[in-house]
Amino acid sequence: RPGMYEYQLESLFNHHSYYNFGCRVAGYTAICGCGPSPAVLHYGHAGAPNDRRIKDGDMLLLDMGSEYCCYGADITCSFPASGRFTPDQRVVYTAVLNAQVAVYDMLVPGASWVDAHRAAEAEIIKGLIELGVVAPRGRSVPELLELRLGGHFMPHGLGHFIGIDTHDVGGYPGGGPARPEGLGLKSLRTARVMEENMVLTVEPGCYFIDHLIDKVTADPILSQYINAERLNEFRGWGGVRLEDVGVITADGWLNYTAAPRGVDEVEATMAGGKWPPMKDLHPECRRANLLKM
Repeated sequence: RPGMYEYQLESLFNHHSYYNFGCRVAGYTAICGCGPSPAVLHYGHAGAPNDRRIKDGDMLLLDMGSEYCCYGADITCSFPASGRFTPDQRVVYTAVLNAQVAVYDMLVPGASWVDAHRAAEAEIIKGLIELGVVAPRGRSVPELLELRLGGHFMPHGLGHFIGIDTHDVGGYPGGGPARPEGLGLKSLRTARVMEENMVLTVEPGCYFIDHLIDKVTADPILSQYINAERLNEFRGWGGVRLEDVGVITADGWLNYTAAPRGVDEVEATMAGGKWPPMKDLHPECRRANLLKM
């Protein structure tokens, strides 16, 4: 709630995981970003130690994962400190949720992880168009993708292998696909084709990072498709990320993560409602085995 400190959220998570489930350690240092903090992608380290006080109107981005019997989790939830999304927060959040669902629709053996990243990025661009930040000026979303416009708002890769290590090995084995080029794509932790039993995170996001805002608005080509006045309204806004852990099965994606994801579920949970059983989840959360029932 507003008035709490970010480190209190980290403390509550660590206590809950240990007290209820015997998870003695976390898989990594928690990212508990509120307000502008989520724009720092690996916030929470010693140089930025989860020490900001939460204000009313902030978006919160909590990236936290327990470790149990040497295996790690890596889950991110984003939600409004006030308990209800503002219109702008709702658009950005929904774009990121749509990006997750688009990826889950295509994650089968034989799918390209690079193509999955592009599918997520396309949904982010659609959300930015709705937000009035991106002005396509006759360009299609695929054309804007090729210009690497989306990488200025999702500069990290789609996700990573996870298991014994939070960022597990196997991303670029010898003889495998080369690392792609371009903002966002070059940060992919793997470029492999999906195989059954691969365990990965899927974590699209949309962020408003000052130096990338400066970069995209100064670019002679990309700036044509940016409403700079509208974009500047989002300086200090932070960002949204949603991250689940799942496995590639013979016929699709099995999500191991059960968390409120639809806008209605997030707001109901923030209001103190009990997280509903899976059979009662909003259709947004049931699509494409987003949660296995």
